[in-house]
Amino acid sequence: MQRRDILPMLTSAGIIAWNNCLASAEAVAQSANVADRDPLSIATADLLSANSILAHEGVIDALGHVSCRHPVRRDHFILSRARPPALVVAADLMEFDADGTPVDAAGRHPYLERYIHAAIYAARPDIQSVVHDHSAEILPFSVSSTALRPISHTAGLLGEAVPVWDIQDKFGAKTNLLVANMAIGADLSKRLGSGYALLMRGHGAVAAGVSVRVATFIAVTLNIQARLLREALALGDVKYLSRDEIAATAGLFDPANPGDAIGRTWEYWCARAGVPFTALAK
Repeated sequence: MQRRDILPMLTSAGIIAWNNCLASAEAVAQSANVADRDPLSIATADLLSANSILAHEGVIDALGHVSCRHPVRRDHFILSRARPPALVVAADLMEFDADGTPVDAAGRHPYLERYIHAAIYAARPDIQSVVHDHSAEILPFSVSSTALRPISHTAGLLGEAVPVWDIQDKFGAKTNLLVANMAIGADLSKRLGSGYALLMRGHGAVAAGVSVRVATFIAVTLNIQARLLREALALGDVKYLSRDEIAATAGLFDPANPGDAIGRTWEYWCARAGVPFTALAK
């Protein structure tokens, strides 16, 4: 019996139980197969999901983008053609070399700011995924003297204060603020340093992580923390996380943590965005 045939026959509780049963069966099937899939298939599946999740969570607009390091050719990366992330499909994914040049464009136009990704991958061997967004939540912190600092236990990965990169400092006051070449990308990457999040003055933000799932988590967390901090500042004095609290809470989201906070969050976001969830092999 098809799902659409049985649903009208069930009560509300029955529908929930039926959906849970189907979800469990799908998760088991995906878990069983993930170990047999090649690294590139696993990486691109997560990348496609990240595009949908970031769009659904309101982090990325029509002009943002997310990439992953190529799991085999480590100096290359994978990024969609220039398309709104909410619409990205497998055929849109392109491979780029270390300088941000498409390996095989096949008539597809790349994002102009692909050099953000190329420069960060070149400077940071530990980074496996990069997100660039233009979230309205974070923009005020990129142009004001108020630092974006973590205030909740989910924000340790942001560090003590998210640094701000200003293109004007090195490239003058006549640019369009876009990262349009590797020289600008390298300057941005230098400002990111060893951190995982960066604000771009009057432009947006960058999140970088040790996996697509972690980079996505950091991008969403950055957005949420910006909103929460603005609300808290309106109420009065704010108590931020201490340095030791930042270190301890960052550890909560280590992929090796038994609580699997990243995996649980990813599964939740997949459900919200309506994309398949794959449990990674332990």
